[in-house]
Amino acid sequence: MIFYKTEEEIELIRESAQILGKAHGEVAKHVKAGVKTKDLDKIAEEFIADHGAKASFKGYNGFPATLCISTNEVVVHGFPSEYELKDGDIISIDCGVFYKGFHSDSAYTYPVGEISPETLSLLKATKESLYKGIEEAKFGNRIGDVAYAVQKYVEDRGYTVVRELVGHGLGRSLHEGPEVPNYGKRGRGPKLNEGLVIAIEPMVNLGTRNIVQESDGWTIRTRDRQPSAHYEHTVAIFKDRTEILTTHKYIEEVVKL
Repeated sequence: MIFYKTEEEIELIRESAQILGKAHGEVAKHVKAGVKTKDLDKIAEEFIADHGAKASFKGYNGFPATLCISTNEVVVHGFPSEYELKDGDIISIDCGVFYKGFHSDSAYTYPVGEISPETLSLLKATKESLYKGIEEAKFGNRIGDVAYAVQKYVEDRGYTVVRELVGHGLGRSLHEGPEVPNYGKRGRGPKLNEGLVIAIEPMVNLGTRNIVQESDGWTIRTRDRQPSAHYEHTVAIFKDRTEILTTHKYIEEVVKL
């Protein structure tokens, strides 16, 4: 179901989102070669708890960690592990925070050391496609306008959009309606009304769009094992504006694409 939020409720989501942004920034300081991905998860879990909040993902449908950590060909939903990052990797870190009754959700894909020019271009295009989608996430438009903007930007540059996985509404629940795909047609889908809060999250592949699920029941990777990138913001729709509630500011004080 779609649940529209009051301005007061959106303000609480913004508070949650600011804790989330700072947690991302704390993790960003440690994204470098030689670091185990499970250690990044511990940093995020402790930071969120220290700020009086809870990790949205931990325990969600049995998910075992605070962060979804997805390296290289893993699209989303990877587990933190003993894996040590190495130069040339990319790592998508997706995190959610539950605070004062409301969830926020955002993701960022990092380069580790020097990465190939073609992979760097993938990251930049995926990140830019997120903002192209947000530009269309305005009162009176439809979900299809957002989806089309992401798809067109990505495909015009020779990349492919994952179709089986989507963004979503959120608020008191981590996943609410509507679904927010990254492909579609303008003028289609649910209308963007005042009080709607959605997570927009392009998932973009260097190779084909085809994906497979690993035997753990969570990890999604590209079928051709080419790299995949993922960026996400939580946004709120007002009649006169759209506001990005989450922030990558603290990440980008540390990481430069």
